[in-house]
Amino acid sequence: MIIFPGCKINIGLNIIGKRPDGYHKIESIFYPLELSDILEIIPNGIFSISATGLPIKGDHSDNLVVKAYYLLQDKYDLPPVKIHLHKVVPMGAGLGGGSADGAATLVLLNRLFDLNIDTKQLELYADELGSDCGFFIQNTPSFVQGKGEIINPIDFNLKGKYIYLINPQIHISTAEAFAGIITSASNKDLKDLINSDFETWSSELKNDFESTIFPNHADIQKIKEGLYDHGAFYASMTGTGSSVYGLFDEKPIANHPHYFEWISKL
Repeated sequence: MIIFPGCKINIGLNIIGKRPDGYHKIESIFYPLELSDILEIIPNGIFSISATGLPIKGDHSDNLVVKAYYLLQDKYDLPPVKIHLHKVVPMGAGLGGGSADGAATLVLLNRLFDLNIDTKQLELYADELGSDCGFFIQNTPSFVQGKGEIINPIDFNLKGKYIYLINPQIHISTAEAFAGIITSASNKDLKDLINSDFETWSSELKNDFESTIFPNHADIQKIKEGLYDHGAFYASMTGTGSSVYGLFDEKPIANHPHYFEWISKL
């Protein structure tokens, strides 16, 4: 069986506090994109995993796809499978591509072996894999809180708009992203802001990580500024970066040939 794990952008990302367990509390709108990897899983005599596309750093045992398989294998005594992952979504880019792969593995195994796991339980399993993973079970626009595990689908879409996504392939570590971050509860509801006029987004919707990352990575800031110069009605870094996206009324023209670029109608 084959599935196409997507990715997401953050529309607004506020760091509002710190939890007792050390994680930061966030609030954000997660919006799914159709830019996707390809994941195939079939029953096999022995467990194996292979990968093509963008090179994946590290050992396969660290991959959320493998962790998702063993999570369900432990609970449901699954037989061995053969997994192939074709990577298209840039990694470590603030897009949640790895989280989507892990969540998609849970969904696909549930279908393949008729496990009859309901959506809520799949989300709980996904949360065991990582903070963003639960979102990709339903993969619908959502207001996300906590460390990323509190997911509330919302009635919101950008249908008819265009997105221009750019990843400059600059690695931003978690430590760097959170270094010097200042937490502050927002006095404006993100759900209200995204339903306001698009003209207000550029001044009202913020990604708090830009304040710590832009001073050290001027190239990322320039990409955002360039998207506005290119005609975007809104531009932002997504997640902890380094990907930046712009939203447009009309289809933009790609102009960063040395970076990963993706333009699509939403």
